[in-house]
Amino acid sequence: MPPTSPTPVNRDEAPPRAAVRAPLRESVRAPLRERGDACPGALRLHTADDGRLARLRLPAGLLTVRQAETLADAAERLGDGHLDLTSRGNVQLRGLGGSCGAELAGLLHEAGLLPSESHERVRNIVASPLAGLDELRSADVQLWARELDELLCASARAAALSGRFLFALDDGRGDVAGLGADVTLLACGDGSAVVRIGANGSGLRVTPEDAPRAALLAGETFLTVAEASGSGAWRVRELPAEYGRGLEAAVRAGLTDAGIGTEYVAEAAGPGAGSGPGPIPGPVPGFVPGPVPGLVPSPDGTTALSVHARLGRLTVAQWRLLAAVANGPLRVTPWRGVIVPGVAPAAAGATLDRLRTAGLITGPGSPWHGVGACTGRPGCAKALTDVRSDAAAAVSHGSGGLPVYWSGCARRCGHPQGRWVDVVATGEGRYDISVQGDAPDTTSNATATATATGPELADAVAAARTTPLTSSTR
Repeated sequence: MPPTSPTPVNRDEAPPRAAVRAPLRESVRAPLRERGDACPGALRLHTADDGRLARLRLPAGLLTVRQAETLADAAERLGDGHLDLTSRGNVQLRGLGGSCGAELAGLLHEAGLLPSESHERVRNIVASPLAGLDELRSADVQLWARELDELLCASARAAALSGRFLFALDDGRGDVAGLGADVTLLACGDGSAVVRIGANGSGLRVTPEDAPRAALLAGETFLTVAEASGSGAWRVRELPAEYGRGLEAAVRAGLTDAGIGTEYVAEAAGPGAGSGPGPIPGPVPGFVPGPVPGLVPSPDGTTALSVHARLGRLTVAQWRLLAAVANGPLRVTPWRGVIVPGVAPAAAGATLDRLRTAGLITGPGSPWHGVGACTGRPGCAKALTDVRSDAAAAVSHGSGGLPVYWSGCARRCGHPQGRWVDVVATGEGRYDISVQGDAPDTTSNATATATATGPELADAVAAARTTPLTSSTR
């Protein structure tokens, strides 16, 4: 059964509380960063080559139909007529004019999309997109997301989190647990939840009622530890090693002080391992599953539609079509897709076909499925080429296999997690192509496969997507 009272720390299992009660000063080092977080938001607009950019955080990707229509109006009247979906299930508007900030803020406020101006950039919460919508019996992480968002917005301390700090709420299927979040809540089959910090395989089991508060306290504890380190770290993985090692113990101490009972849980197994009180669920190395495009039968007798946007971009017309066919809140996914709920089963097939005709990805056989790209030229000054045009030209040369992501420079903005084919522009029309990410059968993180340009480029990318990464290809 889930714990109901604080549990003493087992010193053989977890670091002692004293290890993090006093600041660790094992070494003196220069700060990792000496400036504040400039991550764009809905109020702090970023200046790009194609105009200003607004990034709107959508906790768990949720948008009512009215809110979706508000974003369509904003993109059409103030921006370039498109909506970009991000790898965190958020929405970006591009091509905004230099003086539209106040008008945009007013639209978002009126639609209920800015519950706290001081927290608008820290509402980074992803949740399993199909939770409650498919036939997998799972925890209602949407409830966790709503409560965590309310707690975040009510915490003055949490406003200091970086705009890149990420919370993930996984309903037990192991999807968003693989997205590299700083704090992950994992639903377990026995009704409990496990709080995982950063890339730790271990975690702290809590009751489901305590889970959102535990996630918030974990984020606030990170801030305390990051400040003590003097590193300027924005994310858990950026902490100096000695501080990172003590963070889980610091979180456990904070939860105990807050009256939240915990149980230390050892290294994770794989997805589905959370069905009992044993090891917590975790992602299969190198595999980050997302909702497959297509029809999703729902427990209430309706059908949800899972669709993806080509290269993560939707026109206003496509966006409005999605809102028009939905019978409930849309769910924007971290895989640059949208879940449309509540469609009558008799109409689902025809509706999905309408979306396909409109240019959306509606099935795994689409050559666009698994293909992503950054903004590239002309929108980004750092990009070396128009990667979207090159990616589109290569789509017809094969599909399937590993995801592929095209980047206009070595920063690789928005790249996926897990294993993917990394296509990076190097200038003069050339790209370096490699397989990135951990695979189950090797410890290699990157395997160079080709440098290509012109007619050879599409074939090289297609070959990389279907080439297995083994120890012989390191």
